Amino acid sequence: MGRSGDIFKKLAAGATPEELSFSAPLDNGLTPISEVLRTPDEHFRDLPDFPFPPHYFQSRSHGDIRIHYLDEGPKTARETILLMHGEPSWCFLYRHMIPPLVAAGFRVVAPDLVGFGRSDKPARRADYSYERHVSWMSELVVAIGLDNCTLFAQDWGGLIGLRVVSRYPERFLRIAIGNTALPTGNQGFAEAFKIWAGVVSQKFPHWGLLVDASVVRTLSPAEQDAYEAPFPSEAFKAASREFPRLVPQYPDHASVEENMGAWRRVFERWQKPFLTLFSDSDPVTKNGEKIWQRRVPGAKGQAHHIVEKAGHFLQEDKPLELAERILEFIRRNPCALNPPPATAKL
Repeated sequence: MGRSGDIFKKLAAGATPEELSFSAPLDNGLTPISEVLRTPDEHFRDLPDFPFPPHYFQSRSHGDIRIHYLDEGPKTARETILLMHGEPSWCFLYRHMIPPLVAAGFRVVAPDLVGFGRSDKPARRADYSYERHVSWMSELVVAIGLDNCTLFAQDWGGLIGLRVVSRYPERFLRIAIGNTALPTGNQGFAEAFKIWAGVVSQKFPHWGLLVDASVVRTLSPAEQDAYEAPFPSEAFKAASREFPRLVPQYPDHASVEENMGAWRRVFERWQKPFLTLFSDSDPVTKNGEKIWQRRVPGAKGQAHHIVEKAGHFLQEDKPLELAERILEFIRRNPCALNPPPATAKL
């Protein structure tokens, strides 16, 4: 990790009790968004191993927000794989997984969450709430016509992506997750997460260095810079600073009730295939796969796997292994496709 790890350790060592006991941001998302930033296109030129053209959708659910997504493979494919990133990353995280998934015949969609990547960035931290993010991604799924999907989600991609599934369960055939959760304020969080949310995420100077500190391999300088590219200045980092404090860690956090409802209404009744692909070197989500294997009916009998020699961003450490395990999961679990949407008959 080198310099990256040194920064992480120094910030963690200096954590104070006050920083670790921050309050839940309950007032976020209650007022209109008044200012939106957009990262200039030149920041995304000449990124390593990233030849994918941008696609955009204009959201109207919470202001006028442009959402970026990658859309590779044939749009006429029978099935789609939806790849959801977390924070502070963006769809660049999936650059090595997309080609083998497309080569297998799938349409592959990888959006940037609002506030990240090439998506627009509301300027105030209070503009970001868990529920707004679920709305933004739900709107995208419907607008671009995603159906017959297999979801793979990691980090906040799971917190948001799983809630999108809970809104539109009929659009998803299978779910695979890695290093993520759907917290309901009562599971308790590892000390590592409290340090991350209370201190490190608020002070880390460069997100590329942070990603480097969170993987087993060493990212190249160009790869590190690609993770910082969406954020020309601190003004663009409102979402990435606020996200860790939005996680429903405690009973008084916002979205606790919504997540509990998603568990009760959908995931404890989910009979379709469900796979966990967590990593062996992520202190934040260690053993997080067990609750899914225990509570989701569709997880029974699946080829769950702990990816070895992989950190929190396991897509960086083992992208080809992940892609192959997702493809094998699909092959082992063929599903009847949804028919075309029903329309009224006069």
